Amino acid sequence: MPVFLNAEDADFEASFTTLLGAKREDSPDVDRVVADIIADVRARGDAALIELTARFDRMALSVDELRFSDAEIDALVAEVPAEERAALERAAARIRAYHERQMPADESWTDAQGAMLGWRWTPVSAAGLYVPGGLASYPSSVLMNAIPAKVAGVGRLAITVPTPDGQANPLVLLAARLAGVDEVYRIGGAQAIAALAYGTETVAPVDKITGPGNAFVAAAKRRVFGKVGIDMIAGPSEILVIADGSSNPDWIALDMLSQAEHDESAQSILITDDADLAKAVSVSIDQHLQTLERREIAGASWRDYGAVIVVPDLDRAAELSNRVAPEHLELCIADADALADRITHAGAIFLGAWTPEAIGDYVGGPNHVLPTARSARFSSGLSVMDFVKRTTLTRMTPAALKAIGPAAETLAKSESLQAHGLSVRARLDHLND
Repeated sequence: MPVFLNAEDADFEASFTTLLGAKREDSPDVDRVVADIIADVRARGDAALIELTARFDRMALSVDELRFSDAEIDALVAEVPAEERAALERAAARIRAYHERQMPADESWTDAQGAMLGWRWTPVSAAGLYVPGGLASYPSSVLMNAIPAKVAGVGRLAITVPTPDGQANPLVLLAARLAGVDEVYRIGGAQAIAALAYGTETVAPVDKITGPGNAFVAAAKRRVFGKVGIDMIAGPSEILVIADGSSNPDWIALDMLSQAEHDESAQSILITDDADLAKAVSVSIDQHLQTLERREIAGASWRDYGAVIVVPDLDRAAELSNRVAPEHLELCIADADALADRITHAGAIFLGAWTPEAIGDYVGGPNHVLPTARSARFSSGLSVMDFVKRTTLTRMTPAALKAIGPAAETLAKSESLQAHGLSVRARLDHLND
């Protein structure tokens, strides 16, 4: 059963702490398997990819078939109905426009001592995007990962998408086209991550890997981090809704189910200062679960991880929300802006009753790749910033070095790094000649 809590109960703090600490991810012992797969791909390259694809995706591929050809992509894209194409194009345009505003600016200035200081931003040269495969894959995730990379100026963008039993999702291929993806490979699992990180005869290595995946993909990303950059290790989806008595309980119920239907380990939480609303939302969720197409998944999520919390006021709601640090936070209250100012930890905030989280998944514009499992306390969602690096710039003039160089020499001596100090002193002595 979902958890029902009241913030004024004597045992609330203990119960809330238990809720925060509940582990929702399955944790199979996959690391050894993943380590073997990565080692195999590193040793045998394409041959390993072909064998592993046959084993896990039931597909016999030749080396030439590892990568989708332009003709294959053209044929699949042509299958997309006009209405779905238009919706995807609109989503792509909005996502691109939002992320273009994120591009950071280069800066430089001359300080009081005459030294020029600054920084510049440059994109990673190549990035790889992992896309879960089959007909259940998500073209929206392709847009959300690939568009920021291309806006950042990434020169080469490759995606890997498994096609179990040969089934490819035409919308995924269209999304890749709209986002400007350069290469598409029909490989998946830990072997795809290994190929992107270390390269094979067919797949050139990349500098950064982003995108969601199962436990094996997550374990592979952990293992290759350091060889390449990664975005994050994402857990099951989650939503927290703060609502007051003015809210429509059916809308709130559907918003919560929109996350519950993702995964049996997803979590939906309602915090409200209205006990009657709490009851009405719970009743509505139970009713919708009778007819929802993915009711088995959503029902398990709501049963095992759902929560409803009644609080005395919205200030307490904000306090509890910051402790949860949710991936998605909906503020379905009369003055959403005022409460949003109180929120310090959330992946994404959706303001007001007319802003369902589902808009953010597709066409809002901000990225839907967000920190989960309370990691919004210290990290952010995917953005252009994930695909650029900052390089600092420094130029000393003789006068600037004369002004600040002695301090550097002193600190070098205090750290017993003689050559450091001498490299500065040699120049200072030259100025005195």
